[in-house]
Amino acid sequence: MRVVLQAFGSLGDLHPTMAVGLALKTRGHDVTIVTHEQYRLKVRRERLGFEPMPPDFGGEGVDVEELYRKTMDGARGSEFVMRTLCLPYVRAQYDALARAAGSADVIVAHPLGYAAPLAAEKLGIPWVSTALQPLIQWSALDPSVYPNAPWATPILRLAPLFGRLFVALGRAQTRSWMAPVDALRRDLGLPPADKHPMFEGMVSPHLHLCLFSRVLAEPQADWPRSSVQTGFAFYDRGDDGALMPPGVIEFLDAGPPPIVFTLGSSAVMVAGGFYRTAAVVAAKLGRRAVLLVGRDPRNALQDLPEGVAAFEYAAYSELFPRAAAIVHQGGAGTTAQALRAGKPMLIVPFAHDQPDHAERITRRGLGLHLPRSQDTPERMLPLIGTLLADPGIAARAAAAGTQVRSENGATAAAEAIEAAVH
Repeated sequence: MRVVLQAFGSLGDLHPTMAVGLALKTRGHDVTIVTHEQYRLKVRRERLGFEPMPPDFGGEGVDVEELYRKTMDGARGSEFVMRTLCLPYVRAQYDALARAAGSADVIVAHPLGYAAPLAAEKLGIPWVSTALQPLIQWSALDPSVYPNAPWATPILRLAPLFGRLFVALGRAQTRSWMAPVDALRRDLGLPPADKHPMFEGMVSPHLHLCLFSRVLAEPQADWPRSSVQTGFAFYDRGDDGALMPPGVIEFLDAGPPPIVFTLGSSAVMVAGGFYRTAAVVAAKLGRRAVLLVGRDPRNALQDLPEGVAAFEYAAYSELFPRAAAIVHQGGAGTTAQALRAGKPMLIVPFAHDQPDHAERITRRGLGLHLPRSQDTPERMLPLIGTLLADPGIAARAAAAGTQVRSENGATAAAEAIEAAVH
């Protein structure tokens, strides 16, 4: 087959797409990934096809600091991503998909890939939708924590009716946002759609891949009929193709397992005092720690306590299994890797799917969570102390890790795509 996969957003979006792409390539298929220009070298290094898709987050004139500040805003970040970074580019994204998919057999869409169903319809080929996290599933039977309305979760759990009403309200409030999608349909000569592009319009009747583990969310009766839950799809090589930069393995080998503090690839750009708090907490606990601080110079700390080391990047698949506990932002990719490692975790959520992951991890007894506004040494210290001392959390986290490691989400997704197309 010739398969076109679309990825929009952060590394947490790109990496599972690359994992599925590599699984398809291993099975003999021709794979092209349509995504942002900044990921060209990463994609091409794995000898996958690449087609650039706007926006270019690393382009000239982009105020990166302002971009991440708005993107990671807890209450408004998701709306900013959709209305400012995604929907204004839907026509250009269609053009990129059409170039890549001219002779393709199937398009695999990102959850925000509103142009993908239109490209597939225009080209007359099947398409596959994806959900990288439970938040995307819109289940009234297993309601998520919505970042713009966290207060609603207890109400939604009272009865499925409240969840259905909440989703209906969301559909009504966001329908006008979809004007660029409606305009593109008209210009392509496609008939008007009776489906909301953000809800049922982004669920393929051919195949809807749920690329997350049952540890995080079990299948629900109100999931789309085309849903196939595969488990997580893992990939986490650095920009240079490396897994562990110099110094990390030496530090790990020099003492007992450390606490790992990380904020993924997006929240790390608006870390605030997170890493200073981390260093203070590690010192007060008398524990070794690894801080993954990214490339933002504002995260560089001077005079780190003894036993605390800072690195720009390290592959979670190699680092997390050697941790005593993991403190992170709760993004889809980071949460998946922490679950696979089988380690207790503390989630400090910023935006998007992160509050939902924090609540799910806490509800399942696999870790704890702390609001971002409260990530002070005084509040973080006792929580990490509990993670390190509670054998029940450790046992449940280890069992979850065993289950996640038994799943092979990328291969399962590749097999499902093959079955859907053939």
